Amino acid sequence: MGTEAFEALARLAEERVDHRFKGLPPDADGLTVGELTAQRRNLFTGGFTTPVLTLSAERLEHNLRLMKTYTARHGLVFAPHGKTSMAPQLFARQIEHGAVGITLAVPHQLRVARAFGVQRIFLANELVDPVSLRWVAAELDADPDFEFVCYVDSVRGVELMGAALPDVGRPLDVVVELAAGEGARTGVRTEAEAALVADAVAAVPSLRLAGVAGYEGEVPQATPERVRAWLDRLVALAADFDKAGRFAGLHEIVVSAGGSAWFDTVAEVFAEIPELSSPVCKLLRSGAYVSHDDGHYRKLTPFNRVPQEGALEPAFRLWTQVVSRPSPDQAFVNAGKRDAAYDLDLPFAQLVRRDGTERPATGVSVTGLSDQHAWLRTTREADLRVGDWLGLGLSHPCTTFDKWPLIPVAEADGTVVDYIRTFF
Repeated sequence: MGTEAFEALARLAEERVDHRFKGLPPDADGLTVGELTAQRRNLFTGGFTTPVLTLSAERLEHNLRLMKTYTARHGLVFAPHGKTSMAPQLFARQIEHGAVGITLAVPHQLRVARAFGVQRIFLANELVDPVSLRWVAAELDADPDFEFVCYVDSVRGVELMGAALPDVGRPLDVVVELAAGEGARTGVRTEAEAALVADAVAAVPSLRLAGVAGYEGEVPQATPERVRAWLDRLVALAADFDKAGRFAGLHEIVVSAGGSAWFDTVAEVFAEIPELSSPVCKLLRSGAYVSHDDGHYRKLTPFNRVPQEGALEPAFRLWTQVVSRPSPDQAFVNAGKRDAAYDLDLPFAQLVRRDGTERPATGVSVTGLSDQHAWLRTTREADLRVGDWLGLGLSHPCTTFDKWPLIPVAEADGTVVDYIRTFF
């Protein structure tokens, strides 16, 4: 990332703290984020209010380092999915830890990444909006170092792209998306369809076929065997395209897959990609690793299957406060759907904090969420009082980051050392 990118990131520290940012100390209003960071306030004694979402400084760094090591060990090019966090500061740290760029999903996200100097973007989605296509083309023309790739999966989509870009300087690179099976998400369903789409790309001067891609996380009833079978199809499609001369003149051929649940299988299959006419860019896109979670991805992480590779650590904790204890078996805290991910799993009660002391939240479970309350079930073992702070673990980071525009990063002792700005 160049000078302009660092300057854009530095400007984030100049933003003023005010009512827009949940959980921050009221007496910090008017300070810049940089000034508040320099104060190194303590999360528990520095005026923060509940609910407040935090990221663990130590676990965040651990996860970044682990995936850097993993991708290097397996010879993978890494462009993690930035839609997980939409946090330019985390984009920068991921690139510092070996990522070549960032994967995104929709045009708004492209504009955020470019505003903060991301030079290599993989759009894991089709792009047929003419306004956005012309914007991307202008970015490519203005910056010779900017690299961009997106999906195509239909002849109609290719035609729309060509109509939007009748006369461009650099052609726009595209990869044919292979669907993960019948009933899966986007992508061509058959290799014959893929060939038709590739032929359509070849007929449009403003487009260039750069490879093939897809998302194995959409394989119906996914198992290691089913995922491997689909990945074998993806690799075979790349080999067939190359044999047919569709990649002539490329300096590298993109073969891309990889969510956060099956990247071990991706690594295994990509290690077996045969030699093609140009070097292969084996592009992995797993993004949820940066924060990990206590639910969905903790259950599915490939590191459960290959523990010798290491282990990701959940970096989120949502601190809430007990505001009601209406009966011995029920309590309520002041965080709900506006604050916690709930699309896949409910939050997990982890720690109770009282008078500066933390202990496990024994006998406490979250049974439901209202807009601004979490419903707690408590057993006889639960020692929970009104006023206690309750630390919750969260599932599915993709629907956690989007609820918090400014997230404190706290060390293990509660010292807040940074604030992560998100853009959703």
